[in-house]
Amino acid sequence: MDTIKILGISGSLRHGSYNTALLKAAQESLPPGVTLDIFDLNGLPVFSEDLEANVPPQVNDLKKRIRAADAILFATPEYNYSIPGSLKNAIDWASRPYGDSAWMGKPAAIMGASVGRFGTARAQYHLRQVFVYLDMHVVNQPEVMVGNASESFDQSGRLTHDTSRKLIRQLVEALCDRVRLLRQGVKAS
Repeated sequence: MDTIKILGISGSLRHGSYNTALLKAAQESLPPGVTLDIFDLNGLPVFSEDLEANVPPQVNDLKKRIRAADAILFATPEYNYSIPGSLKNAIDWASRPYGDSAWMGKPAAIMGASVGRFGTARAQYHLRQVFVYLDMHVVNQPEVMVGNASESFDQSGRLTHDTSRKLIRQLVEALCDRVRLLRQGVKAS
């Protein structure tokens, strides 16, 4: 059986984040042979080209972990109808310097939770636009957009919404299928 290593990245820095909880829910229902490690963006410095000559250790670690992963699973909140700054910052760091992007060709999937009723739809679509430039292979279906998140998690932060849990499992399976296709040299549309 082939093994698949997924790196999970939450765009939320908040302790008790619903989006980090989504990644933990994904960890609970992984198919056999699949691992999911979560990278914490807390403490990642703000991107500056002035720092590229002496890249901060956390940035080097991020790029190393992206390259070691077979796929990336993003969980993003939505801030002001778009991607949170912390997530965009991480994306920018890992794509630099020009010509040395850790993202290029990586399979990726997106999910998100929000206290609003639209469940991160706009942020996810903006993130997809960024991935076009980064030449990532993004899974399109199923879409996992958990709206009214405060009603979908218990007090310990565990996802209790069964439909969302099912969609997360399907999304991870689709991401694994994408990895397998790419390993075979088949480019999915």
